[in-house]
Amino acid sequence: MTYGLWLSTAGLQINDYRQSIMANNLANADTVGFKHDLAVIQERAVESRAGVGNNRFATHEGWRYTHGVLDGLTGGAWVRPTVHTFEQGKLEHTDNPLDLAIEGDGFFAVRDGDQVKYTRDGRLTLNDAGELVMVAGGGRFRVLDQNGEPIEVDTAIPGPINITADGTVRRGDEVMGRVVLFEFADRSSLSKSGQNLYTNHGDPGTTSNSTIKSGYVERSTVNAIKGLAGMITVSRAYQLNANMISLQDQTIGQAVTTVGRIG
Repeated sequence: MTYGLWLSTAGLQINDYRQSIMANNLANADTVGFKHDLAVIQERAVESRAGVGNNRFATHEGWRYTHGVLDGLTGGAWVRPTVHTFEQGKLEHTDNPLDLAIEGDGFFAVRDGDQVKYTRDGRLTLNDAGELVMVAGGGRFRVLDQNGEPIEVDTAIPGPINITADGTVRRGDEVMGRVVLFEFADRSSLSKSGQNLYTNHGDPGTTSNSTIKSGYVERSTVNAIKGLAGMITVSRAYQLNANMISLQDQTIGQAVTTVGRIG
């Protein structure tokens, strides 16, 4: 009976985790450049199958043999690290020349204090110093060029700012710099660090051949309808596990008070 309680409790924990991931996705359904997350669940092996040797496993007491019936049962489930999806979002036309969308696997590089971070959010503006910065963060994140330096636009030069497909920034006939894109062979090394930014924990990125579309933004990859349906499914699964715990608790109570009674 306690085995059933263990499985149902694990079910509560897993579905609570799934619900938090889905809720965060739905909260970012309209966030430009947002990539939704996936909750990954894996079956937990029973101790004998997770141990060593054939038909036996090591304990502090020495060797102990497996059980022919119990070892055929599942060890329950547990969560794996959350997976960030990196699929291409739909591009939306804005007519703003400082709105940039990426076609391909590239990321914008921005400076956050002493750190370089990466993003797919290409909504840009100019700060008081004439530097290209992200709209998100209130101008805190400066967009970097191929040399890892912020891109400065000379405000004394008249004319609109134009950004080409290869990232070249022009004002009038003058080149101000070039927005560089990076990509990563192993994108699992990228972790979300807030403000729609990613921190790279692996090998340095390489220059990307992705193209930039000026006057567009990339929409979130969250499908709100599927997300709501998933939340309902997870909520029901959570409630079923809670009901199972209640039923098993009643059964254990019956076993203690009735089955074990001496006639």
